[in-house]
Amino acid sequence: MSEQVTSTVAESVADEQMAIAAGKKPTAMHKRYSVTSIMDDDFDFEMMDPVMLTSMFEKTLSTISENEIITGRIVAINNSEVAIDIGFKSEGLVPLSEFTNRDELKIGDEVEVFLENIEDSDGKMVLSRRRADFMRVWERINKAFETQDIVQAKILRRIKGGMVVDLMGIDAFLPGSQIDVKPVRDFDAWINRTLDVRVVKINHPNENVVVSHKVLLEEQIAGVRQEVLERLEKGLVLEGHVKAIADFGVFIDLGGVDGLVHITDLSWGRVTHPSEIVQLDEKVKVVVLDFDSEKRRISLGMKQLTPHPWNTIGEKYEPGSRVQGKVVSLTDYGAFIEIEKGIEGLIHISEMSWTEHIKHPSQFVSMGQMVDAIVLNIDRDGKKLSLGMKQLTPDPWQQLLQKYPVASAHRGAVRNITNFGVFVELEPGVDGLVHISDLSWTKKIRHPGEFVKKGEEIDVVILGIDLDQRRISLGHKQVRDNPWDVFSEDYRVGIQTQGRIVRIIEKGVIVELPQGVDGFVPTSQLSFAPVKNIADFFRVDESLPLRVIEFDKDAKKIVLSAVEYLKTQEQPAIDAYNANHPVPGAENYVAELSVNNLTD
Repeated sequence: MSEQVTSTVAESVADEQMAIAAGKKPTAMHKRYSVTSIMDDDFDFEMMDPVMLTSMFEKTLSTISENEIITGRIVAINNSEVAIDIGFKSEGLVPLSEFTNRDELKIGDEVEVFLENIEDSDGKMVLSRRRADFMRVWERINKAFETQDIVQAKILRRIKGGMVVDLMGIDAFLPGSQIDVKPVRDFDAWINRTLDVRVVKINHPNENVVVSHKVLLEEQIAGVRQEVLERLEKGLVLEGHVKAIADFGVFIDLGGVDGLVHITDLSWGRVTHPSEIVQLDEKVKVVVLDFDSEKRRISLGMKQLTPHPWNTIGEKYEPGSRVQGKVVSLTDYGAFIEIEKGIEGLIHISEMSWTEHIKHPSQFVSMGQMVDAIVLNIDRDGKKLSLGMKQLTPDPWQQLLQKYPVASAHRGAVRNITNFGVFVELEPGVDGLVHISDLSWTKKIRHPGEFVKKGEEIDVVILGIDLDQRRISLGHKQVRDNPWDVFSEDYRVGIQTQGRIVRIIEKGVIVELPQGVDGFVPTSQLSFAPVKNIADFFRVDESLPLRVIEFDKDAKKIVLSAVEYLKTQEQPAIDAYNANHPVPGAENYVAELSVNNLTD
């Protein structure tokens, strides 16, 4: 470098320093000999004054600090990095991948970068284009949060609790509860949608952002809600969407205001669950039933929009008509059949079969089954419909008189035993009753179970058939002739006999006489002395010598006495009886014949 050039450079540097000190801008000549221009030329720096050169270079350096966005100039570009001069002692390198417009970059372009570290462990300056872009977006997001401006965000993907959205190029969180005013049921359907949102929360330490679309919707419907509330009145018909379904009813969104349709107001028919009538998000018409302005509770109805089916029942059904319906309820006494929405009829268990004895309707029908029936009676005032199933077939009882004439003998199985008698099955579905008094001519039966067992077959005679009441009267004892005509002679008063004790009762004992007939021995006729506790002196199956003291053919009653029998016996027989039945005081009795003999 010539002395003239060196002098010129020195003078230019000196002039530039003076201009800067005076607060003036450098001239074009000064700029010509700036540090950068000198470095670009082929100068021989060894010929220059080092002090002057250092001073000149340091004067051109900018004041910079870490964690700031700085504007620099691209000085070099290769396949992986971009060299940027930010006016510091050294250039910084930024990965080419951090530039979104990498194909458009060229040397000399000014770009914004973020100074993360002036000098790392290797002595290199750490710059970031991506961080600079983020910080610019972060500033815009903070401003949007402060001003509550509406911004747009694109939903990217679903995560636990909500969605990740692209907000100005960075990821933000959209909670599931902040997507819509209605519960979101299909989150995947929202992916890739662009929404207007508002920034509702910023976490600066973690650089997290929360946005909401719901708040904007609520602002939009606030006016609509007030309008709806102002014009609400009973009887007003509105349109809405099914917002939620519960066991007890359906919540309807009327446009920012929710109303409830109770399950009983969904349909005139029986509803097990509201989902049978409506689906989520379905558009429905409702009528306002009641409105509490203070609590803002709105009671709605859907069935009230259609006439009650009972208003026109006479036009469709009449007694004797055949109908078809579904079994919707079973009770102990019958089955309820829905023949159309809002009209149910009861089939009583007595109307299910002519012959079968049905204890519960589940023996004959099942829930949900479609059945045919005949209308028996219509109570319009009480909204009750009586149905029958057995009326679909001929009444077999009309033929029973021919098949089972009165006085005819038959054999059947004991199907059931009650306190008052025995039900005997003559054929499947046809039973008759043998009253307890018609079981035996001769036995004193306290309960039919003493005489027959369930499932046992017995002979019976038809005593009568009541077609209206569906009853058949049977008799078992009538299979044999009435023996009391014979008994009137065999057990006339004064006859002596033997009787086996079969039952001890409070007033005496029941004994079985030789021909199988039962007789009664009163307590006073068991011993010569009063008997306070019969079981202490007499036992079942013991035989007693007896004498008939009363016979009543009509009442079928035989009364006997051991005392009257003993009075006709010798003293040894009396003593033997008293010894077997040691009733206190009985041993003092002496036979009249023996006393008379002593007197003689």
